[in-house]
Amino acid sequence: MNRTIRIPVPAEFDFSVNLNYLSRSPDESLYRIRDGRLYKTIPVGSSAAFFEVGAEPGFLLVRPLDDEPWSDETEREVAAYTREWFDLDNDLSPFYELASRDPILHGVVPRLHGLRNMGIPDLFEALCWGIIGQQINLAFAYTLKRRFVETFGRQVRRGDVDCWLFPEPRDIAGLDVGDITALKMTTKKAEYLIGVARLIADGELGRERLLEGDIRSAEKKLVSIRGIGPWTANYVLMRCLRYPSAFPIDDVGLHNAIKAVLQEEQKPTVARIKELAVGWQGWEAYATFYLWRVLY
Repeated sequence: MNRTIRIPVPAEFDFSVNLNYLSRSPDESLYRIRDGRLYKTIPVGSSAAFFEVGAEPGFLLVRPLDDEPWSDETEREVAAYTREWFDLDNDLSPFYELASRDPILHGVVPRLHGLRNMGIPDLFEALCWGIIGQQINLAFAYTLKRRFVETFGRQVRRGDVDCWLFPEPRDIAGLDVGDITALKMTTKKAEYLIGVARLIADGELGRERLLEGDIRSAEKKLVSIRGIGPWTANYVLMRCLRYPSAFPIDDVGLHNAIKAVLQEEQKPTVARIKELAVGWQGWEAYATFYLWRVLY
């Protein structure tokens, strides 16, 4: 009998707020949400661990749904993934203090208290999501991601709940461009996805290597890859590599969110955003994530 894993959460955490964020698209297939609980599967070794995430005051409750007993290693991997996914090791009290004095954030952050920068711990998934989402709206990006996942990934089912595992780099590395354009993606995006998959499959690109230096060296490495510009690089830096000063300053959603918060007719220029963001130093990623939530 598998035991429930109890993971302590910080004071600045609200499971329902994060669950609401995760509920934003009906096309999500990497996890499911039912009756206030979250269902997820992740690869562990050569198999997959399937689990439910719920909450009680002060804790996340991770309940295994597999018939076979989990090993200690599987428990550790699932607990580590969950902590990383919800960014539980990050103390948000300095960000909340900063936001309380900021002319843009002071009215946004209290409404979203407890929201974490929900991560994408897997580098390949984060890069693919960044590439797929380039220059299209969020709804269509989710549609394309679902096609990609359900065509090349693997479905895992426990009872009446199913989730999908994201495709492995080695599987995408062996595809032809036409295999991906058949999903209504552009030729360029298909080439970029295959290229990134080959770099990871060949061991030339990895999360640990990107974390060896500082944010600038990681960004420089990422933008040297075909198909990854500053926007995609900073998206990966904030959602996967967890650099707090990652800042996708060219993001249209960020511009529209600032426009909405300030109730202005025109979107701010990049130069103005740099001025407005002076007080966000060291917390640009969280400021961006909270402002995105104003719209999405």
